Amino acid sequence: MASSCHCFPKPLPLPPSHFHFHLHLHPIITFYSSLVFSLFLFHQLDAVNASTPNITTSTANATSEFKRIRFHLRRLNKPYLKTIKAFIYILHKLMHFFLNLVSPFAFPPFIFTLLNIDIDMHYYELIAQSPDGDTIDCVPSHLQPAFDHPMLKGQKPLEEPERPKGHNTSRESEIWYNYMFQEWRKSGEECPQGTIPIRRTRKEDVIRADSIARFGRKPVVRRASTTTGHEHAVGYATGPHKYYGAKGSLSVWAPEVATSAEFSLSQMWLLSGSFASGNDLNTIEAGWQVSPQLFGDDRPRFFTYWTNDAYQSTGCYNLYCAGFVQTNNKIVIGAAIDPTSVYNGKQYDITILIWKDPKHGHWWLELGSGVLVGYWPSVLFTHLAAPATMVQFGGEVVNTRPNGGHSWTQMGSGRFPGEGPNRAAYFRNLQVVDWDNNLIPLSAPRLVADHPNCYDIRGGCNREWGNYFYYGGPGRNARCR
Repeated sequence: MASSCHCFPKPLPLPPSHFHFHLHLHPIITFYSSLVFSLFLFHQLDAVNASTPNITTSTANATSEFKRIRFHLRRLNKPYLKTIKAFIYILHKLMHFFLNLVSPFAFPPFIFTLLNIDIDMHYYELIAQSPDGDTIDCVPSHLQPAFDHPMLKGQKPLEEPERPKGHNTSRESEIWYNYMFQEWRKSGEECPQGTIPIRRTRKEDVIRADSIARFGRKPVVRRASTTTGHEHAVGYATGPHKYYGAKGSLSVWAPEVATSAEFSLSQMWLLSGSFASGNDLNTIEAGWQVSPQLFGDDRPRFFTYWTNDAYQSTGCYNLYCAGFVQTNNKIVIGAAIDPTSVYNGKQYDITILIWKDPKHGHWWLELGSGVLVGYWPSVLFTHLAAPATMVQFGGEVVNTRPNGGHSWTQMGSGRFPGEGPNRAAYFRNLQVVDWDNNLIPLSAPRLVADHPNCYDIRGGCNREWGNYFYYGGPGRNARCR
């Protein structure tokens, strides 16, 4: 839809997975499985014997850490009514070893896709397929992590709020976001009414984090500093007005990320407070992100975030802590987005709206034109219990300076904004919500790039896209060392 343009100066039963299935395997499979397991066991015993002098200490430390991780996983992964999982190979390491020894004609590879054995839980489980490799648990809405918060205990998700004036809903948009926006929905599976889909956290996810305490959180960052490793290319607006929400469409790409300690994202921020006055910055954030450390792959994934103390000790990504209340049973926060934009090809974007409900004061999140995802309760915040004092749109990367030079982690499409349409990443139709719950065009956002030789930003204005900008870059290059 064309946008006007103001170009001014700038209590539940046990989960189903606890049922047991008796599986009758072909004798040849049983024989080879036993043989491979024995060989694998001898191989592991050799490795253990080689490190005998340190085994007592290392085992004790590993056991203690494993217990802490298991405890953390029990807090995060809630009881579920249904599970949607990806097909995986049976005992992946054993079977990989086995295939190097045995002819595939004796043990057809398709057998591996028929079953899934969860070693940790010690049961056989019949599964549905999730193409992006995630396990999706359908958790009853009232048991989701948000309601572990002391101020939210005993509550249930609220009914739909009043939308901002000037905001239109679309059946076509609803179909796209509910059924085609994320890879896991291509399995044809969905969560039943009264539940929400949550991406299950695995022990590998926690192990990748800097620490258990920091799992699911952004690194502590000072936006005013140029030495934090966080680099931005953003459009923003701030005072004297108050902002009751923001909306924009952002193209989706799959930028390359240099190391597992780095990420590349594109998002909207609503902010209030500051780093300077006691680290009391409040933020609400949503967009897409490529983060190998957080998600374990290089796919762009839909995410949310919040904090009320400048990323110090409160808040988290997605549903990794008590905070965001999800109401949608078809969207997974943290799931991969597909399709993504193609250089010199078809472009795909997502539209995000965040606004403050006039009745209860909570901050609601919507995708497209009418697909509510959930809300951040106002009790989570100090400053954002009131309206925001700044809105921000754009890209962010972490630069750890691998090998002593600037990272080659890309922002956006990995191309500079000067390359323009079909090549550079963009934000378009930037809007804000005013005091009377009206959705209005954002006039002349200020544009800033921390390191324009690495990642830059250029804006414009027209009838179709309203106020917009292209942004991004390749990171390390001849002018960015």
